[in-house]
Order: sequence, then structure tokens, then C-alpha cells
Amino acid sequence: APGGHFGRFLIWTESAFKMLSKMYGTLKSGAPLKRGYTLPRAQMENADVARIINSTEVQSVLRPKMEPPKKAPMKRNPLKNAEVMAKLNPYAPEKKALERKRREKGSAEQKEMEAKVKARKAASKEYNKKQKRGPDTFYKTLMKAFEAKAKAAKKDEAEGEEEAEEE
Repeated sequence: APGGHFGRFLIWTESAFKMLSKMYGTLKSGAPLKRGYTLPRAQMENADVARIINSTEVQSVLRPKMEPPKKAPMKRNPLKNAEVMAKLNPYAPEKKALERKRREKGSAEQKEMEAKVKARKAASKEYNKKQKRGPDTFYKTLMKAFEAKAKAAKKDEAEGEEEAEEE
């Protein structure tokens, strides 16, 4: 034996084989020494499964082969992919080109944009002059009321300290 040791080396004698058939029986007869025991039988007499499955008798009753489900395409990000963005928003390429022109120095689009920004800032200043007049704003009026109370509280504290020093 390889490796120099026998392992589970068994020697069967003729009488041992006869005892096996008495103990377990044969495929034709049951086991005389074990009541109610029969040797397990093969489930199939013909084990050529491939030939059986491919036979016309079996194939005629099988349903047709199902096709695998189609894989969904990967979602593409419209913010990174211009083609997808154009499909979602057909105006997107034109808008991008207009933005590019607005960034070019000296172009008519840039001058138009600067004029709009100046007009917006001028309108904001005009609104602020008209609506947010210096001391008349709501917040400033509110804060003046608190300042008056704070001054009165400081006077009371100062008078209280002077009376305490006199005593």
C-alpha cells in the first residue's frame, strides 16, 4: 500500500460474502435475518438520462424553452452626458452655447448680460433708497425701543450703586 501503512485493509472470505446475502438478502428475495428489510432498488432500469430526455416522446410534451429576461440598460446621468440631457431637454445644447457666448469677452451676448446685471443692481439700489430709509426701518425702530430700556436699566443700577456707597 502507498505510504507504508494499510489503513482499513479488509480481507473478505467466502463465508463472509454468504453471510452478507443471508443478512441483507438479494434483489429477488427479502433478508432472512432482518425482518421486513429489502435491498434498495434502482429507481430507473435504463440510466441513459440524456437519451430519455431527448427522445421524441418526452420532447413532445415539454413546453417551449423560455428566453431569459432582457437586461435593462444602464441609466446615464444627464448632467454628465450631453446626449441624454438633449433627449430630456431639447433646448439644453442651445442654452449651453448661449452661456459659452456670454462668457466670451467682447461678444454681444456678454455686453447684453452686463447691461442686465447693471439694470438689476440699479433697480435694487433704487428700491433700497425708497423702501429701506435709514432710521425708519422696522428693525431699527425695534432696536431703538430696546436701547431705551437698556439705558433706563443702567441708570437705575447707577443710582442704586450711588445710594449703596452713601450708606
